[in-house]
Amino acid sequence: MQCPGAQYLASAERTPRQREWRPQLYRKCTDTTWLFLFFLFWTGLMFITGYSVAAGATGRLLFGYDSFGNVCGKKNSPVEGAPLSGQDMTQKKHVFFMNSCNLEVKDVRLNSTVLCVSRCPEEQLSTLEEVQLFADNNGSFLCVYSLNSINYTQNPNAYSLCPRLPVPPSKSFPLFNRCIPQTPECYSLFASVLINDVDILHRILSGIMSGRDIILGLCIFALALSLGMIVTFRFITTLLVHIFIALIISGLLFVCGVLWWLYYDYTHDLSIELDTERENLKCLLGFAILSTVITAVLLGLIFVLRKRIKLTVELFQVINKAISNSPFLLLQPLWTFAILIFFWVFWVAVLLSLGTAGAARVIEGGQVEYQPLVGIRYMWWYHLIGLIWTSEFILACQQMTVAGALVTCYFNRNKNDPPDRPILWSLSILFCYHQGTAIKGSFLITLMRIPRTILMYISNALKGKHGVWSRCVFRCCFCCFWCLDKWLRQFNQDAYPATAINGTDFCTSAQDALKLLSKNSSHFTSVNCFGDFIIFLGKVLVVCFTVFGGLMAFNYNRALQVWVIPLLLVTFFAYLVAHSFLSVFETVLDALFLCFAVDLETNDGSSEKPYFMDQEFLSFVKRINRINAVRAQGAERSLRNEEGMELQPVV
Repeated sequence: MQCPGAQYLASAERTPRQREWRPQLYRKCTDTTWLFLFFLFWTGLMFITGYSVAAGATGRLLFGYDSFGNVCGKKNSPVEGAPLSGQDMTQKKHVFFMNSCNLEVKDVRLNSTVLCVSRCPEEQLSTLEEVQLFADNNGSFLCVYSLNSINYTQNPNAYSLCPRLPVPPSKSFPLFNRCIPQTPECYSLFASVLINDVDILHRILSGIMSGRDIILGLCIFALALSLGMIVTFRFITTLLVHIFIALIISGLLFVCGVLWWLYYDYTHDLSIELDTERENLKCLLGFAILSTVITAVLLGLIFVLRKRIKLTVELFQVINKAISNSPFLLLQPLWTFAILIFFWVFWVAVLLSLGTAGAARVIEGGQVEYQPLVGIRYMWWYHLIGLIWTSEFILACQQMTVAGALVTCYFNRNKNDPPDRPILWSLSILFCYHQGTAIKGSFLITLMRIPRTILMYISNALKGKHGVWSRCVFRCCFCCFWCLDKWLRQFNQDAYPATAINGTDFCTSAQDALKLLSKNSSHFTSVNCFGDFIIFLGKVLVVCFTVFGGLMAFNYNRALQVWVIPLLLVTFFAYLVAHSFLSVFETVLDALFLCFAVDLETNDGSSEKPYFMDQEFLSFVKRINRINAVRAQGAERSLRNEEGMELQPVV
């Protein structure tokens, strides 16, 4: 028999109740399914790592190899069916092309035999006698290994087994130890075929490695600038903000001017006949146009928002006071950055191994070529997803750690006795309960990045083959995915502090935060946006000065490599470093206002329910409310005056 009140109780349970905010009162493991999925995904990455190590040969890519399957500078194992393979090339570290002045690509293969030699010929060799003399004096044999140097001038087949005469003077390239011809005619053809057409990965790595010292110096410079920006925001004043904005404006205008000047200088440079120089010119024009558009947009925003500087200074003083309860938050990006560097080095090493994973196949003349193994391209895409997802997960862990530490300090009743080790406490909460939430949030960002990457790949593959409409569609789709990516980042920025406060899963936290922030948006929307804008300008300042330093440094190395590739790498690195460090202020800002909204929702300021916020933050909020009220009254008064003017009779 059913209880009379059972039906009523059942209907009451089915009635949705509004959830209450319960700061730090309840914890449970959130989004555990995503933690399991991430574990399975990384199991696949470990399989790819083991496969690439077993089947790949990174030495072929880094040190170069000859036409018979021998890696230069190493002791090699023989390949069955190739009698000239398996030789000891420890003393022969340079890659020499026997037909360097007439290189062609036929069926994805070079028409030149490649050898490992101990030294590149630095002077022109016009006869076989000179080739023999060079071998006897330097121990560097420029003919096929099966031909002894004594027989260079006696063997009737010497002209087919030795390099085509005359042998141009050459010197070793910094990466891959290639013997690069130095005569203008040979170099132009060599660069256009070997650097531009044969292997994109070799081309990228050659540009990076040839300017590795400059890249390292610029990365250290970007790191120093980011630390300087942290100090600036930590002790910000009205004067510092004005100086900071002046530096931003001058830096943007200066970089734009330098880019357009370099483009003009390149168009009047005689060496523009080289393919590498044409590539530099195209990328330089793209840099100049993009920087001009960004400069115009940022200058317009700075002009519109210039009257909020004083309020922004007060906002950063509130943020700095929140950080002062846990000053080691500013060092958190160092650990994040170190973990990211370690992961990227690991990722690149696996990528290089995948790029050289191939089966040796003997062709005519006993030469060896390597055919990519089945499924390698799918592994590349899987590996790329792993890069994006894991990088975003590491950054999400930083955001949740910072937000958790701030939440711990904010919801502490005794402001004179802050909690001990809030960062360690936040880390323990993250790893014990909320790793799944960080994984889910980072996957959403990855989900937006993958279509953008595919669109870029398709657009580059169809470059020059599609019309105006298709290019317009590609750009519109790319722009839409970019906007979704930015929206999702802000979505995550609100969800992580809500998880730290309530201990709920990602979707519930995001929904609760969105409702609460929209309900209290009148308090802080404008000042929060301008605070984020100032932090973004700090990132732009770091990138501007780093790019300017890169332009000045790379401009002196025009001849050999496409220097725009390392400049793009430096630009990406500079923005990433600046974002890693300055995002602490962004996370604190967003988490602080979410805590404030929760404080208003759960307390009323009475003696029974006092606010958690301190007096300085409360005064700042009241000041914002007064400013908003005055503006609203002014707008209403202006509207009434306009309506009154319309209703006045004409005398």
